[in-house]
Amino acid sequence: MQTLWFWLVGFMLIMYVVLDGFDLGAGVIHPFAAKSDAERRSIFKAIGPVWDGNEVWLIAAGGSLFFAFPLLYATAFSGFYLPLMLVLWLLMIRGVSIELRSHLKSPLWRDFWDGAFFLGSALLALFFGVALGNVIRGVPIDAQGNFFVALWTTFSPIGPNPGVLDWYTVTIGLLSLSALSAHGAAWVSLKTAGALSERCKRLGFKFWAVTAVMTAIATLMTFALRPELWTNFRRWPLGLLLPLLAIGGLVAMGVWLRRGKSKRAFAASAAYLVGMLASAVYSVYPVVLPAVIPDRSLTVFNASASHTGLMIGLGWWSLGMALALTYFVGIYWLFRGKISEHDEHY
Repeated sequence: MQTLWFWLVGFMLIMYVVLDGFDLGAGVIHPFAAKSDAERRSIFKAIGPVWDGNEVWLIAAGGSLFFAFPLLYATAFSGFYLPLMLVLWLLMIRGVSIELRSHLKSPLWRDFWDGAFFLGSALLALFFGVALGNVIRGVPIDAQGNFFVALWTTFSPIGPNPGVLDWYTVTIGLLSLSALSAHGAAWVSLKTAGALSERCKRLGFKFWAVTAVMTAIATLMTFALRPELWTNFRRWPLGLLLPLLAIGGLVAMGVWLRRGKSKRAFAASAAYLVGMLASAVYSVYPVVLPAVIPDRSLTVFNASASHTGLMIGLGWWSLGMALALTYFVGIYWLFRGKISEHDEHY
């Protein structure tokens, strides 16, 4: 049951990155892809019906951690207190900028909120990658099961007291920024037409090239820093399909962006993200929060709730997930296709 919940939480986090990832990517590219206020509004309209719903996956993952792995929830949310506060502020800034930018017909007003939208989106994409880097690298959990991570210390991932930012976590953050930017460019290209769509395809290909290089660098750095992550792939070779999915998705994304096939490029980008994140989840199992001293790591077995609690939670989770998936299928079906040029929202 603990293993099932490990993968359910991983599934929700992956869904969040794939869905809200293109929202973040759209925010990163919109100052460069859009050449007029009409085009900027088109980018907002491309994500407008779905962006807030996409964030439900993050809330669902956090709520599931609360009752499935309460020790992990308590330890991680207190240890990463400062980064979490920054993420919350960035989420609020980004949401407010989307809702307020068109409330006044003033270029200064719109430019201010456009800047806030870009800054919030770019920093969130970077911070989420940094967070993943911290989880893979490990945190300094003490003998009492607590830890606190400063924003940075020696800027090295090696040592008893690493900070949130070091050369490894920043590299993973930059990979996240480039990958989500390419993902967002593919989505905006898919939802728009004309010059804006073509511009997004070209911009997406540039971010794809950066992502391809950063993926190779980050992979080498990860296994150099933590060679034990190969263990699960050697023990259960079927898991090698996950990195193969990531590689295939990355190659296909470059090919389809180059050929101007936005729908296929977006699907390939989603496959790349799923493959990369699922590979990370697969490689750390059964650990849910690695520690600098491995014996202090939190696992699915020492951090989970009781079997009874997990069983009851699974029933409620199944009901909630059925409702959420019904909503998502409906909303994406309702707003399928290119955005309407006559829609005056945003």
